[in-house]
Amino acid sequence: MITLMPCFSKMLPNTRKLTLPLSIILTIIWPLSIHAVPETVNAPETTYASGQLSQDLPLTPGAPSVVFSYQLEGRPDPFRPFITEKAKNETNMDEIVESEETPTGMQLFEPGQLKLVAIIFEDNAELAMVEDASGQGYAIRPGMKIGKKGVVATIGPNQVIIEETSLTRAGKQLTNNIVMHLKKKGEE
Repeated sequence: MITLMPCFSKMLPNTRKLTLPLSIILTIIWPLSIHAVPETVNAPETTYASGQLSQDLPLTPGAPSVVFSYQLEGRPDPFRPFITEKAKNETNMDEIVESEETPTGMQLFEPGQLKLVAIIFEDNAELAMVEDASGQGYAIRPGMKIGKKGVVATIGPNQVIIEETSLTRAGKQLTNNIVMHLKKKGEE
């Protein structure tokens, strides 16, 4: 048995305390607290024909339904992956990635376009002289960049070694050494 709260005593003015079984109280109060439940609404109908998706969506229960249609023509499928198997297979991971650096100075010449004409050793300085096809001369030192990927590695008594470094799409570093020989007078 439970005792009614003081708020219920206002509803029943002649009784201060009223002892009722819980089942009776719930049968009286329960229906008052539940609002009218709407009828279940059937799931909206979905049709797909000739590139159109349409659904009948009710705004509120009992209100007329609104027709929504989606035009697929001319639009990409939002559920298709961006990278397809075909695109994965077409990408060559061994392809060399070109540098986006703007070439200046000796980077404008590839090592094959230059001819080694002199090597000078002076105290701690190593210097080599090269000339292009037009006969214009240039001085190069170790550490200078030559061509798109080359750097002067070493200057020896009769040769200059240029080390070319390239990166592939996979991030693999490829190194190639180019040797420029100093030719004696009369050699071509």
